[in-house]
Amino acid sequence: MLFVHCCRIFEITNFPFMASSSPTHFSLSHDPSSSSSTPLLNLQTQRTIFSSKDFEKTQLRIPVSFRKEAVNLQMMASGKTPGLTQEATIDKKDNADVFHDMKERFLAFKKLKYMDNLEHFKNLADAQAPKFLVIACADSRVCPSAILGFQPGEAFTVRNIANLVPSYESEPSETKAALEFSVNTLKVENILIIGHSRCGGIQALMGMEDEGDSRSFIHNWVKVGKKAKESTKAVASNLHFDHQCQHCEKASINHSLERLLGYPWIEEKVKKGSLSLHGGYYDFVNCTFEKWTVDYGESRGKKEGSGIAVKNRSVW
Repeated sequence: MLFVHCCRIFEITNFPFMASSSPTHFSLSHDPSSSSSTPLLNLQTQRTIFSSKDFEKTQLRIPVSFRKEAVNLQMMASGKTPGLTQEATIDKKDNADVFHDMKERFLAFKKLKYMDNLEHFKNLADAQAPKFLVIACADSRVCPSAILGFQPGEAFTVRNIANLVPSYESEPSETKAALEFSVNTLKVENILIIGHSRCGGIQALMGMEDEGDSRSFIHNWVKVGKKAKESTKAVASNLHFDHQCQHCEKASINHSLERLLGYPWIEEKVKKGSLSLHGGYYDFVNCTFEKWTVDYGESRGKKEGSGIAVKNRSVW
């Protein structure tokens, strides 16, 4: 057995393991005189042939935090300051780290929220009664729970490309199924459609010609918002493409809200006052949120397809 005692910073480069007819035992541990109580490496291998090339490909079980710290210390020693790009590069090499962080966040949730509100979560396990149906974009930068603070049980959520609502007469879709379930079974009191800045789905809609590529799943979906595109072109065709997209991002929300009134069971509840329809626009460039509510009484007097009337507009 070979024991190599090492200090906190160490580097192994092409360590020469020679071929041997008997198994090789290899063990590394930290300096006993070190103040750290965490072993840096505890590895034993038994191999008949273990070349330097094999060693380079072997994943050593060194704690993630130490690997990153050691690399940063080596950079500092060499006069190189580790930046965001360098740290991101290190993270990409450790694919398991993504789930490590996810695990830590889950355990924190379990300890700080779930266990501290056990009775609430037990009630949720039996039934849900959310007040909101949220229709939001699938964009990773637009998480309704993170942005608006929805807690478990508060919002039934469906996310799709460009937060679009298909017409009542169109083919079945997961968005229509979510509408039916949340309104008729869960009996939500509010539907909130959230659009956002720099939406890739809206950019695809504004950039495609006519009906787009029929082979593209994206084009076949975003053309649901073609009326929003047409209304944008009618009033903003002289603007830069980016500004046209920004206009369409908001226009598509109102077109989707208008479409909701085309669902008989939704309009019936809105008319009775048991259901309210809202629009929201999250600008993640400037971190603002604009909210408005459909004025059903005023909207009824409008010609079908001419838009909706809104009220209670505010910017947060």
